[in-house]
Amino acid sequence: MTDAQAWNTVISSPQADYDAMRYLSPETLCPYLPDKKARSEAYSVNRLEGAVYERLLTRGFRRSGRVVYRPRCRDCAECRQLRVPVTLFKPTRSMRRVLRHNADLTVEEGSPTPDPEKFAVYRRYLEAQHDESMARSYESFCEFLYDSPMETCEFRYRLDGRLIGVSIADRLPLGLSSVYMYFDPEFAQRSPGTFSVLWEIDYCRRAGLEYYYLGFYVAGSPTMSYKARFRPNEILVGDDRWISLPG
Repeated sequence: MTDAQAWNTVISSPQADYDAMRYLSPETLCPYLPDKKARSEAYSVNRLEGAVYERLLTRGFRRSGRVVYRPRCRDCAECRQLRVPVTLFKPTRSMRRVLRHNADLTVEEGSPTPDPEKFAVYRRYLEAQHDESMARSYESFCEFLYDSPMETCEFRYRLDGRLIGVSIADRLPLGLSSVYMYFDPEFAQRSPGTFSVLWEIDYCRRAGLEYYYLGFYVAGSPTMSYKARFRPNEILVGDDRWISLPG
């Protein structure tokens, strides 16, 4: 048997090629909605162009480390991509208060690089915000946030030189896609998560980018529904079909 014949016996069609790379996770309890089960379709990637990822976002995918994934739950479709059209965004009164409260912060932009200072903030954030399900080692920290297959940027938020928060986002041709934000819980009263979203939406505006992607919005989930506060916004309801979120 020739090499070509051997290949064709293993991968017989483009669909078979696609299926061979696809991983469908087992069902687990949904972390967002009670009495629901969750599973994901995932692919491992070594390199990811911004334009390719931008198209994947319109198909419901997100990136975590070197994996792109999307929900494939049997009886639920509540995890929906949410994005903010930058030029139309209007901060609410409470958001303007957050901006004023954090006017003394400085923001540094650079390439994502792990270091002990950031890891210390990350550990304090996990202790305050998450249960023991998230790994807390330095290696997992690097793999989760600092092993990216694409062009990614990091925003560091400082108060009088002290690091109080870090946000990581992926660069796209037409936008910026938020990956993760962690902050020192000592400064939680400043609403650093809200401030980082506001600052990065304005960053997109100044850079001439059209959209800021906030990740999955889950109606009815306290940990995910907050994203709807940034209006106007759009949610993904089908392949490249976006509608304005009512409300």
